[in-house]
Amino acid sequence: MTTQLKINRQPLEITWEPLPAGFKLEDEPVENNGQPLIAGALRESLEIAQRIQPQMLIATNFGLCATVNGELVIKAPDWLYVPSVREQLAARNSYTPNLEGDLPLIVMEFLSETEGGEYSVKPTYPPGKWFFYEQILQVPIYVIFEPKAGLLELYRLQNGKYELEQPDENGRHWLPEIDLYLGTWKGTKTDRSGYWLRWWHQSSAILPWAVEQIEAERQRAEQESQRAEQESQRAEQESQRADREREEKEKLIAYLRAKGLDPNDLT
Repeated sequence: MTTQLKINRQPLEITWEPLPAGFKLEDEPVENNGQPLIAGALRESLEIAQRIQPQMLIATNFGLCATVNGELVIKAPDWLYVPSVREQLAARNSYTPNLEGDLPLIVMEFLSETEGGEYSVKPTYPPGKWFFYEQILQVPIYVIFEPKAGLLELYRLQNGKYELEQPDENGRHWLPEIDLYLGTWKGTKTDRSGYWLRWWHQSSAILPWAVEQIEAERQRAEQESQRAEQESQRAEQESQRADREREEKEKLIAYLRAKGLDPNDLT
């Protein structure tokens, strides 16, 4: 499959070809241990909410491949979401859109103190990330997140160009493509404290992490136990009240009979 683009009067021929046999991707070092945690937490909450289907590809630092003017280009975003792939890619760390399945719907890059080319529109080889996602892959949603300050930028592809989308009053972005909000949240998970990217339902309920769900279930179980204990106490109190009433009635009957009166005549 070949796509023809003309950028700045320079034509680009984009083809979607399998990687050469035995090709090994370069392992890009993780710049800080917070980035994998942020990416993993995004997937974790989707998984717990049962929003990941077998045909989807959701990955971290997973190579996206395209051949541009005969040159292989590979970019590995910090997080990506592909709605449908043709086969499971668990044993691999690269993906060629169109050839192996859908184009990515979402790519995310997490900024660090080292310049990573997230805003680079460089069209020449090797192209910048922005140019690659916008012009070559044409990914509909590009997210840039600055974890230290909690700054979230969401760009949507409009008429072939990324346009910055303004968040709602809660600082979140509605993504109808996946029926969820995306926004930032500040707190602690594992050994990391700071800003995180989180998902929310349309009802504004947050998609929990495993530790949050476990805690919520523990609290629900504790509340159920407390309600059961209260019900047991009420039942015991009711039983004791009934016993007292029966004893008082029996004493009254005995008193009346001692006076030579028939209790049935008084009913």
